[in-house]
Amino acid sequence: MKLGRVSQQGIVFAIFLAMFAGFAFFLHGFATTANMLALLQNVAVLGILGLGMAIVVIGRGVDLSLIATLAVPPGLVLQMVQDGSSLSLALTAALLLSIAFGLVNGWLIAYAEVPALFTTLATGLFLAGLGQALLFKLDVVQWSAGLAGFEKLGQGVVLGIPMPIIVFALACVVIGLLLTRTRVGAYIYAIGDNPFGARTTGIPVRPTIVLQYVLAALIGCLAGLVMAASVNSMPTRIYNSTWIYDVILVVVLGGIGLSGGRGGVLNVVIGTLLIGTLLNGMTIMDISYSAQNLIKGMVLLAAVIADSFLNPRNEETAQQGDI
Repeated sequence: MKLGRVSQQGIVFAIFLAMFAGFAFFLHGFATTANMLALLQNVAVLGILGLGMAIVVIGRGVDLSLIATLAVPPGLVLQMVQDGSSLSLALTAALLLSIAFGLVNGWLIAYAEVPALFTTLATGLFLAGLGQALLFKLDVVQWSAGLAGFEKLGQGVVLGIPMPIIVFALACVVIGLLLTRTRVGAYIYAIGDNPFGARTTGIPVRPTIVLQYVLAALIGCLAGLVMAASVNSMPTRIYNSTWIYDVILVVVLGGIGLSGGRGGVLNVVIGTLLIGTLLNGMTIMDISYSAQNLIKGMVLLAAVIADSFLNPRNEETAQQGDI
């Protein structure tokens, strides 16, 4: 199984290198420094979301509500500041909303034993509807004077490197340490590999699953804050976009097995680079949005099929409700 995982990573990285070389040779303006920085900046938010999804998928779950946490808590920050609240109070409210949302997801999945696929689909719809119906006055929440200085999170530059790239890099370090150097990370891998075996050995399976979804919600909120600071607004209807499929593409293409217990931060980085290069190349070639979705759908289908062969499940480790 380890050999299959390494092979998958190698194949994906080879595809990325081949695609990058092809675009650099045939597409005018692709290999410029400005375009490379723009490419990385544009996919930084996607990469951050990929980290949140990776934590859940490694633990044998899925979170389709990530785009709702990307849009609603950060949108709440912009709306509260626009209505006169302090930035610190607005950030605290967004943080608490994200934690509460993650706790609801985790409790429903771990304790009520509702399949993760249906839980996060329903709660994501609920959170998005809550924001649009009660929290926001307009579909696009605008920037306001009270947020002065906060835009540096998305528009700042350190040593010539845009802040979204730096935030993504720091998030990779933190999540990497969590997964590889902490007991919680070991629990997540053990649960993903064999949840029943993990429970037998005394691992607190249910609380760990809840923690996974809380972390995913917080990471989704972070990605949304970076996005809002980058464009000085929050288009709350982004929940209706195809972003969640891009996040799943990043995770699956990067080599994180949907069967759980495999993969890590490096897989997310590889998947992000591949998807970022693909999207950037298609944009330069002026491929229509519909055609891009068609291509991404075909790539996702191929990736899921490949994952089913490279990371097969068996009756001993399967769990009802998994993807």
